[in-house]
Amino acid sequence: MAPARLTWGSGSADFAVNRRENPEGGVPARRAESSIIGPSDHDVPVLAVWLPDGQLAAVLFGYACHSTVLDSYRWCGDYPGYAQLELEAAHPGCLALFWAGCGADQNPIPRRSVALARHYGTRLATAVDKILLTTEMEPVAPLLSTRLEEVPLPFESLPGREQLEADAQSDNRYTAARAKMLLDRIGESGALDKEYPFPVGGWKLGNEVDFVFLGGETVIDYAIRLKKELRGRRTWVASYSNDVMAYIPSERVRNEGGYEGGGAMVYYGLPANWAAGLEERIVGAVKRVLKESE
Repeated sequence: MAPARLTWGSGSADFAVNRRENPEGGVPARRAESSIIGPSDHDVPVLAVWLPDGQLAAVLFGYACHSTVLDSYRWCGDYPGYAQLELEAAHPGCLALFWAGCGADQNPIPRRSVALARHYGTRLATAVDKILLTTEMEPVAPLLSTRLEEVPLPFESLPGREQLEADAQSDNRYTAARAKMLLDRIGESGALDKEYPFPVGGWKLGNEVDFVFLGGETVIDYAIRLKKELRGRRTWVASYSNDVMAYIPSERVRNEGGYEGGGAMVYYGLPANWAAGLEERIVGAVKRVLKESE
């Protein structure tokens, strides 16, 4: 423990692309034409920890984009790791920390090279440094209140034993593996769970920042909506928090379908797609935890 002060700010980086709306191979041409489409959130929230002598002790920053520049089996922190290295080199003695936003449907494009991972990391670090070095960051009062709630998210109609036994013979190894796992679960407990406990957390940092923590791989619509309905850039929305059970689509993405809308559920081993109404359940829980942590 040591005396310190906190400040916050928000920058911007624009390399995240909505992968549902923009085919990867066509993104360079679309960038040249300024014709990238689909929702994204390019905010870069920054929280800085300063020692009494003015030294930067730590910096926490976030961005809503998959860390999937690289696709090899080598160990690497991808673009967030390169951003951390850049910031720690620029500020000796500083600890740089990254949190992932609602980037489940956002990719860094183009991608698939170490050079690009370094490039995006440098761009993200530059966005953070711009806030640290060239703006007047707002102080954060030394107050913290927290709240966590688990929201039951129902599944659509569950598969019966007959369906699972048929799926277990599928040529698709993922479908077959999930079916066998679910049959074992029925054998052990007699039934499949009808819902999943989805974690929603809220931190109030002083009176300045509301920090929201959502489980799963959450799509960008949640960040955009929560910022609009709550406190704009003062609302920070992290995904991948406390539990990652599946993709979490908005109602729009759920209705559209596709990988994030339900196709990825098989890879997570969950028995069915999410039932309608999950977005309102999650948004309602966010507003409750923030209000109750006041």
